[in-house]
This record gives sequence, structure tokens and C-alpha cells, in this order.
Amino acid sequence: MTNGKQETSSANLKDWQPSSEGKGKPFALDKCPPGAKPFSSGDKVRDKAAVEAIAQELDGLQDLFYADRRFKLLVVLQGTDTSGKDGTIRGVFSRTSALGVHTVGWKAPTEAERAHDFLWRIHQQVPGAGEVMIFNRSHYEDVLVPVVNGWITPDQTRQRMAHINDFERLLAETGTVVMKFMLHISQDEQRVRLQERVDDVTKHWKFSLGDLEVRKQWAQYQAAYEALLGATSTPWAPWTVVPADSKTHRNLMIATLVRDKLKSLGLRYPPEDAKLRGLKID
Repeated sequence: MTNGKQETSSANLKDWQPSSEGKGKPFALDKCPPGAKPFSSGDKVRDKAAVEAIAQELDGLQDLFYADRRFKLLVVLQGTDTSGKDGTIRGVFSRTSALGVHTVGWKAPTEAERAHDFLWRIHQQVPGAGEVMIFNRSHYEDVLVPVVNGWITPDQTRQRMAHINDFERLLAETGTVVMKFMLHISQDEQRVRLQERVDDVTKHWKFSLGDLEVRKQWAQYQAAYEALLGATSTPWAPWTVVPADSKTHRNLMIATLVRDKLKSLGLRYPPEDAKLRGLKID
């Protein structure tokens, strides 16, 4: 998948996107090596420069997106602990204006949120016209944590998957472009990153002893991810698996795909206001 050239063709991307015609069959993550770099030029310095250039380009595209206001963009970043959700936001979206780009970091639901259906709190945070909303974790936590811990039955899991598909179809049919990225790292890379948090006192705030308990469930979480990728990658809200052992490549791949999506929308500024023609400001 990596040939030393930066390629973004649909054929290249297809290897990293579960089929929307999979009819719920689990997507085998072992087909997607977390150390691969399908979008890399083969040179880390060039890749970093490309990320910076695309991040700057996204700033202008986001302004145009906000001015156009025909669309909304929801970017879902989902992955295991240390997979790089925060780093992606910093590396890809930090140049964009706060005018129309917002981020939500999803935590365990509150008591009030648990009193409603699991998508109730999610719907309140989806983007409005012209807005870009980035989900750091997402509604997919509700078909990961409860599944791995046995808190819901297989029937309830299937029901939640169906509700998610219907919810995302509603969003798509009302103008929301949904891009979902599963940040895929190896178990060994997670070990390295967790150790860095332990060894660096300035990163202790990122670490919890509970992370080690979750790490023991690695195989169960991988299986849960495979199930949700197969069940919820749809034509209106497809998943892309992003090999993320390399932080630079992770950012490059996501930045490229978001940029290409925005450019494909045919964005345009509103028509000229005739009242402003020839207006001089004293």
C-alpha cells in the first residue's frame, strides 16, 4: 500500500474504507496495518510540510464553507486511548478560524443524559449551517464500552447500530456531510505512548490507572471496532480507517481527505450585494 509516492486516488483509499455494502459483516482490521503510510511521500520532512500547507488551505476553505452556508460538516474522530484524537485536532484544524469550527470532547454520559436515549445528547451538538463540528470520541462509544463490558445484549447492540445509521442518514439528508475516521494504532505503539505519559510529569494529567485496565481488553475492543465498522459504514456516512502509528501520516491523511471533500462541494460565496457596489467608507 505504500510505494514512496503520495497518492490519494479512490483505488488507494478503498483499502481503508469498509464497504458500505457489507451488510453488517465485521471489517477485518488486520487488513489495515497501523504502521502503513498510504498517503506519505516517503519523506517525513516533506510530509510535515504538506500537513502545514493543507492546514493553511483548510483555513481558507473553512471561511468559504461558512460563507456558503449550504452545508454542515461533522468530523468524527474515534479511536483507542492514545490513538491521537487531540493531536489530530491540533495538527489539522488549529489554523482554522473559531468562527465556524467547533470541537466537542465526549465523556461518559451524565445522569441527566442517561435519562434520555443515547443519541439525545449527540443531536444537540451537531453542526449548524456553515459550521464544522469535530467530535473527539463520539456516539460510537455507546457501541464500544457497553459491548466490551457486557452492559448491553447483542440485540441491543444491533438496535443501537441501526439507530446510529438512521440518525446519520437524517443528518446527511438535511445537509450534513459526515466524515468518520477510526484512528488505528498498534498495541505496541499504545504501550509506548502510555509509557511516555507515565515518564513525563507534564503528561500525567493525560494518564489514568483505568487506562491500564482498558488496555487489558485490547482484543475485545478490536472486535467491537470491527463490528461497528462493518455495521455503520454507509453510503451517507462512510468510515475511513487511518493508520496512525505515525502521527505525521495520520494528520496528512485526514487533512488531505477533509480538504478534498470540501473542494468537491462546489463551494461559492453568496451573490454580490448590489447595495455595496461603489460604496465608499468615510
